[in-house]
Amino acid sequence: MADATPPQPESRNPRVAQPEDGGESTVTVVVAFVANALVAVAKTAAATITGSASMLAEAVHSWADTGNEVFLLVADRRSRRPADAAHPLGFGREAYVWSMFAAIGLFAVGAGVSITHGVQELVHPEPAGSYGVAYVVLAVAFVLEGVSFLRARRQARDEARAADRDTLHHVLVTSDPTLRAVYAEDAAALVGLVVAFGGVLAHQLTGSPVPDAIGSIVVGVVLAVVSVVLIDRNRRFLVGEAAMPGTRAAVLQGIRDMPEVDRVTYLRLEYVGPRALYLVASVDLRGDESETSVARRLDDLERRATAVPFIAGAVFTVSAPEEPSIS
Repeated sequence: MADATPPQPESRNPRVAQPEDGGESTVTVVVAFVANALVAVAKTAAATITGSASMLAEAVHSWADTGNEVFLLVADRRSRRPADAAHPLGFGREAYVWSMFAAIGLFAVGAGVSITHGVQELVHPEPAGSYGVAYVVLAVAFVLEGVSFLRARRQARDEARAADRDTLHHVLVTSDPTLRAVYAEDAAALVGLVVAFGGVLAHQLTGSPVPDAIGSIVVGVVLAVVSVVLIDRNRRFLVGEAAMPGTRAAVLQGIRDMPEVDRVTYLRLEYVGPRALYLVASVDLRGDESETSVARRLDDLERRATAVPFIAGAVFTVSAPEEPSIS
C-alpha cells in the first residue's frame, strides 16, 4: 500500500465475535460434579464408620472437588456472556478467575486438611475398623471417578487430535480452564484412591495407623501439586497468554491467504477467554486506494477474521511501507 492514510487504530473499535458455545466442557463439568458428590457422601460415611485417616482425607478431597465443580460451572457460564460497551472484548477471562478460586480451594481445603489430619493421626493415632466398608466405598469411588475422568480424557483427546498435540500436553496448554481442572482433579482423585487403598490395607495388615496417616499426607501432597499447577496456568492466562507457535503460524498463513493482503508486518494474538483469541495485525493491502476504501477493506478483513472459530476479536491496520514483513 503506498500513500493511503487509514484511520488510526485508536479510533477504530475492535471487531468482536460472539463467544463460542462451550457445551462439551459444560457436560464434562456436570458429569464430574455428580460423580464427586456421590463419592463424597460415600467416603464420608465410610470414614465415619472405619475411622481411617486416609478415608477421611479422601472424603475431604471429594467434597473439595464437588465445591470446585460449582466454581467451574460458574466460570463456564459467566465467561460466555456476550461483549457489551463496558467490556468490549467480552467476559472470557472470567473463566480463569473462577477457575483460580477452584484451584485455591483445592489447595486450602483438599491439601491443607488432608496433610493436617495425617500429621495429627501420626501424633495422636486412633484405632480403625470395618475395613470391608472402606474397600467397597473405594471400589465404587474408583468406578465413578473413572467415568468422570474418561469423559474429560475423551474431550481432551479429541481436541488434542484436532490441534495435532499429545493429550497431556494439550491439557496443560489449552485455553479451556474447566477441561484442565476436571482432568487434573479426576486424575489426582484416582491416584488418591490407590494411595488410600494402600493405607487402609497396610493399617489392617500391620495394626499400625502410621501407613494410614502417611497415606493421608501423600493424598494432601498430590492435591497441593495439582492445585499449584492449576493456579499457575490460570495466572498466566489472566495476565495475558500469547497463542502457541503453531496457532500463530496458522493465523498468519490465513491472513496471508486473503486476496486483499500483500504482506503482514505485525501480528499479535492473545487469549481473552477459553478458545478465544484477540487478533491485532498490520497488513499491506494490494493496490492504492482512498482512505474511505481502505477503511472499508480493513473492516471487511476484521469481519472475515472474527468469523473464524477461536478469533474473538480483531483489529487490522495498514502497514507503513518501510516495515519489514513477518517471516
